Formats: sequence, C-alpha cells, structure tokens
Amino acid sequence: MSLRRTIEDATGLALTDADVGRALRELFPHDAAARAAHAPAPGTPAFDALLDLLVVPESWMFRDPAVFEEALRFVRARLADRPDARLRILSLPCAGGEEPYSVAMSLMRAGVDPRQCAIDAFDLSHAAIARARSGRYTRNAFRGADLAFRERHFTHADGHWTVNADVRAYVRFAQANLLELDAAALAGRYDLVFCRNLLIYFDEAATRRAAAVLAALLADDGLLLSGYAEAPALCRNGFTTQGARQVFALRKETDATAEPVPAARPRARARTVPPQPAPVAPQAPPARARATPQEQLAQARRHADAGHLAEAEALCRALLARLPELADAWFLLGAIDEAAGRIRAAERCWRRCTYLDPQHYEALCSLALLHEQLGDSARGASFRRRAAQAYERRGGAA
Repeated sequence: MSLRRTIEDATGLALTDADVGRALRELFPHDAAARAAHAPAPGTPAFDALLDLLVVPESWMFRDPAVFEEALRFVRARLADRPDARLRILSLPCAGGEEPYSVAMSLMRAGVDPRQCAIDAFDLSHAAIARARSGRYTRNAFRGADLAFRERHFTHADGHWTVNADVRAYVRFAQANLLELDAAALAGRYDLVFCRNLLIYFDEAATRRAAAVLAALLADDGLLLSGYAEAPALCRNGFTTQGARQVFALRKETDATAEPVPAARPRARARTVPPQPAPVAPQAPPARARATPQEQLAQARRHADAGHLAEAEALCRALLARLPELADAWFLLGAIDEAAGRIRAAERCWRRCTYLDPQHYEALCSLALLHEQLGDSARGASFRRRAAQAYERRGGAA
C-alpha cells in the first residue's frame, strides 16, 4: 500500500501524491534516499511528524462570532433545564486551541463555572496540541475589531499573549484522530460538539465514517456546530439542520426529525424551503435610493433566508444587471437556483462566481458538493481541493 493511501486510511484526509511528496521533502530536506525509501508507519514519531506537515491547524480567537453566540444560547438553555448537570463540550479539530479557549471565555463572560461545563479539545496534530497547551499566541490569533477580551484573559510579554489560568480551567487538550475515537465508550458523552472545516479535507467515504462517529459522540438531544462545507454532507449522513440562523447548527436525525434527502443538495441557509417553480418575470422590489450594493445583497439574502425566493432572485438579477462583476451576487443567485431545484442554473452561477473570484470558498464548496451529488466524484474532488486551498489562503476563515 502506498504511503498516501496509508495516511488516507488512517486519517480520512484526501491527499495527492504531490501533497505527500512535499511533506516528505520537508521532513527529509537533505536526504533524497531517505525520502525514496522511508515510509513512516502509523503510530511512529516519523508518521506523526509527517501528519503535522499535512494538516492546516490555523485559526484565531472568536472566528465567526455568531457560532459562539449560538453555543452560549444552547448552554444557557441546557443549564436552565438541568441546573445540576455538568455539560460536556467537544472541539474537534481544535487547531492551536483558539476555538476551545474562545468557548471558555464566552462561558466565563456568561457566569458559567468550569464545574458546570467542561471542554474537551482534540486535534490530529501533535504540534497543534502542544501549542494549545502552551496557550501562547502571536497577534495573528487576534483578528477582530473588538479585542477587549484579550486584555481581560491574556497576559502580554515579549510580543506574545498567554491565556490566563482561569480560562485554562475549562479545557482539557489531547491529541486524537476522530476516526479512531472509541465511539462506543464515548457514546452520548457530549452535549455540544464543534466540528468545523474538517470534512472539506475528506472524501465521501471518510465523511460517512466521520459522521457516524460524531453521531455516536453527540447526545441524542445535543447540538453539532459545523462549517459551511460540512452541513450538507452531514445532513446526508444522519443529521438535520435546526432553525434558519446563519450558523450551521445540526441535530441528530431521529424518527421525529427525519426528512427525505433531496436528490440535489439544498443550500444550507435555505434548507427548509421546498423547491419552487421558476418565477415568471419577477419584478424587483424598489430598493432604497441610497442603498449600497452590499446592502442590496444583504436584503436579497434576507429574502432567501425567509423563503421568498422570487423576491431574492429579482434583487440579485437587478444588482447583476448593474454590476455583473459582483461575485457574491452570482453565488447567492446560484443558491437560490439550487433551492428552487434548478441545479444546472445553480452550477452556471457558481462557475461564473469562481471565474470572477477564483478563491471564492463557498462557491467552490458548493460546486464540489453538487458534483459529488451528481456522481462526478473526480470533478467534485477537484473543486474540494480548490476549496481547501482557498480556505488556507484566507487564513482558515469559513
């Protein structure tokens, strides 16, 4: 078995021979013979070092603030219902600890004691876990406009910020592979699971395995917070969306929540909207005289989220008539087409979007998932790789 296949089987990561070759050259920069002959076995230090070079454990504090607001809403409701319970939260992958520490700071701000809520944080990368345990960060970990939390919860010295002990008290870090967790021993352990921007690196088979493990780990009435790319795939594998917020909050699918999975993947933020026939010459509602293109686009998104697809489409088309170079409008128009069942029209819109913005992460994810649904796994994998590259270039922002 090739080294690439060994890594894929062990981790679920969909890699190319070029990916593995680059990592081997970095691991053995001055020894071509070792690169040619060496195939590190799983469980060895060399294999772990190779994995550290293949994963992308980059994040920052409070990345996607709405996700942490949703998590806090869930925790508060859970504790109100079960005041004597100790909630358990899982962050996987946790990268360098930015996500679990952000959760801990949110809990502290809300007055939730560590004795009420504990966080397990796992990552495949040994190097990432070592960095998380050190709790030491550079300015790259702080990217938002509001950094007041940094002054409250970190100590600054020598150009680094180190997380304070009261935040650390919530979190336990461990190196772990999602696909190798003992799902039976951990069954139903977690009330809340963060699993964001991991499955973009998995093929369909590994995604199914991962979804099964996540479903086992999550309590039957628990909540899974996923990334954009994961939500449709998870909804094909035992989960269902909750609510219409922009956060991708999922529940385990039960007899009470199960819905037929449509043949073509619906856009996550319009998932509950049934397909509608194509509108006949829709008229765009009048926009405010001083509305900017971004404000008009936001209005179109609100219509789409509410299920008013005809109005959303009219706004998008009116906007694109004036600004045909607006990639985000093409993306939203594609999402509207998909929700209405016009799959090929959606594909054309998303392709136009990626022509205008080759690094448009959401459009690349949508194209990957669409082609996988249509049975074109090779083209889906190509778009998935491009999405992963775009994700890395923009610093891990989903």
